[in-house]
Amino acid sequence: MFLEDCIISDNIRICDDKYLLRLKSKESYKHSKAGQFFMLKSNTFLRRPISLHYIDNDILEFYYQVKGKGTEYLSKLKKDDILNIQGPLGNGFPIDDVKNKKILITAGGMGIAPMKLLIEKLFNNDSNNSIAMIMGGANESALKIIKRFDTSNIDLYITTDDGSVGDKCNAVDKTKELLKEKKFDIIYTCGPAVMMSALIKIANEKDIICYASLEERMACGVNACLGCNIEIKDNTNGYILKKVCHDGPVFDAKLLNI
Repeated sequence: MFLEDCIISDNIRICDDKYLLRLKSKESYKHSKAGQFFMLKSNTFLRRPISLHYIDNDILEFYYQVKGKGTEYLSKLKKDDILNIQGPLGNGFPIDDVKNKKILITAGGMGIAPMKLLIEKLFNNDSNNSIAMIMGGANESALKIIKRFDTSNIDLYITTDDGSVGDKCNAVDKTKELLKEKKFDIIYTCGPAVMMSALIKIANEKDIICYASLEERMACGVNACLGCNIEIKDNTNGYILKKVCHDGPVFDAKLLNI
């Protein structure tokens, strides 16, 4: 984990209340993994946890949504401003030994954020993986970030609630449809809790390995408080408390009680 003062390279409004923040990093970019997050300093007492979107040489990218005073402050930062960041934090997606696998990525809403880097890493080192990805959003505007993904080597499926682009359905329904047609070895997912809860149930029923990146409210981000506790299954068929910031945000779906 590093504390860095980073120079802002860009802070681009992608659509509506969604932005892409690009920061020049001196050290943390070398140690960052897909699925990890950073705590970004804002004008509020607490930092804001933001998923790592992508690494472009020494540039860290963060795709975020304005939801309150902290993220509103981030959205007003400009090129050449200085922003202090803390990270990388948490455990990322397990990918080191993933080779020759048929992979499904299902992302909904802001759960799309960590998937750009994940896709790149899954194709590294002659992995010979094949990837299908389902991206779900409320409407076409909510999915404009897709234009910044390299989707040339993946099977991409788009769903929207209003049918403005892709199929008019949600990401869970599209996942069910796809699983009737194809077999997958691993599912990676991130998105709203209700979406991931349904996906985890599907994956467990079909005995497919599934890794879920949880979206939880965080206070410290560094295992120092109880703000992001969740229940995890233990070896006695009971449950123990784990912290999303420290033990996650990515968990083996078979252990989750959501």
